[in-house]
Amino acid sequence: MTTPQTPTVLGRGYYWQDLQVGQRFHTFRRTITETDIVNFISATGMLETIFIDATFEHGAIRGRPAPGALTYGLIEGLLMQGMVQGTGLALLEVHKKMLAPVIAGDTIWAEVEVTGIRPTSKSNRAVVNSSIEVRNQHGQPVMTYTATRLLAGKPD
Repeated sequence: MTTPQTPTVLGRGYYWQDLQVGQRFHTFRRTITETDIVNFISATGMLETIFIDATFEHGAIRGRPAPGALTYGLIEGLLMQGMVQGTGLALLEVHKKMLAPVIAGDTIWAEVEVTGIRPTSKSNRAVVNSSIEVRNQHGQPVMTYTATRLLAGKPD
């Protein structure tokens, strides 16, 4: 008689042992909508004129700009779903640079490169560094950032 095999969980992120320095990933794409912008600025209180007044003519950005924090949050959400779901233990450090505006109707995605892996001395964990470049539908970079995360190791 055979024992039933435990099914693999779909969408589980990578354990640190599954990663290599130099390894690259590409996220799914996500189109920014007017609703995304309104919900985000309402939830966060970012009631800046450039975000709430569609007739504001004195800003540097034409169109309906999305806050950089929204762009970052959406990309992190895509990364959570595919790279660190269930294996990410902590986000330790982030350094961001905004390169170009993102406006309603833009479609964003990111390319991620693993830049460092340092196993910790206990608990089968590692500090994993990555470089993330966010691009729009034209392939233009709109944001870059580095992230340092604590990832779980494979179960014993």
